[in-house]
Amino acid sequence: MSDLNLPVLDLSLLDAGPEAAERFRQELRIATHEVGFFYLVGTGVTPELEERLLGAAKHFFALPEADKLAIENVKSPHFRGYTRVGGERTQGKVDWREQIDIGPERTPVTDLDAPGYARLIGPNLWPAAQPELKEVVTEWHDHLTGVARKLLRAWAVSLGAEESYFDRHFGEPSTLIKIVRYPGKEDPTPQQGVGAHKDSGVLTLLWVEPGKGGLQVQRDGEWVDAPPVPGAFVVNIGELLEYATQGYLTATNHRVISPRYPDERISVPFFFNPALDAQLPIIDLPAELAAEARGVTDDPGNPIHATYGENALKSRLRAHPDVAALHHADLLAAR
Repeated sequence: MSDLNLPVLDLSLLDAGPEAAERFRQELRIATHEVGFFYLVGTGVTPELEERLLGAAKHFFALPEADKLAIENVKSPHFRGYTRVGGERTQGKVDWREQIDIGPERTPVTDLDAPGYARLIGPNLWPAAQPELKEVVTEWHDHLTGVARKLLRAWAVSLGAEESYFDRHFGEPSTLIKIVRYPGKEDPTPQQGVGAHKDSGVLTLLWVEPGKGGLQVQRDGEWVDAPPVPGAFVVNIGELLEYATQGYLTATNHRVISPRYPDERISVPFFFNPALDAQLPIIDLPAELAAEARGVTDDPGNPIHATYGENALKSRLRAHPDVAALHHADLLAAR
């Protein structure tokens, strides 16, 4: 542990010899058993790439409103594209942020008998006024995919499974990149940038604009700050990894408090999850770890599904009720 509220782990230890790699795996297991969140350094992401991503994000949000609304997410049944400030909800309450959602470029599923979550498959909406955005996001996606795979292999070994455990059960990953801007608020009381929630999938790598706070993590019933650390990602696990370990690893509530006007904050979460139709089998933990498994969180209002697509669809329908009502009224009626 460090003097921060979250542990700091160094991914480069995996390439520094057997003893260093084993130390990293143990630190990883402990951090996600006890906290569910940690800082990750040593990822190989260069300051130059970070600067390009931040510059592209600020360029996008500075576009004229008409250019952003040309790719508004209500035009996408796949929940892609731009969401205006106040257009997303967490726990039914409005989140004070604007964003663009970018997922895998795929052909929409037209089979009427396909499960509901298949509607999440489709193309992205890219801003015609900023063609360079696609290039930097693609580079970011490819690098973080490698980081995520490396982490999952380390987790597998630390939990007593084969290193290839997650590779074998993931299928074609379902990724999602959100480029988010939290505008400042003048209200004297804290505002909901994004409300308290747990991520619905497996793994999140969050990049935050340097020097910009607001992220808070729930530890022992208290909210603690998780300010950005230079060169680090904030990493957390989602509900599906809690499910696969039957609560040995824990998905943790977190939230973002809006900055005070005239400040603003850019952040870019990268969600790395299994194929929509994938089910992560419950890991056969070693006896000493299984004895510490706490069971899966029992929340009737937020059930954790074994199939990732069901978790993802649940999350998207709740977060974007306008898109859901416009494109998926039948799915809402069936719930």
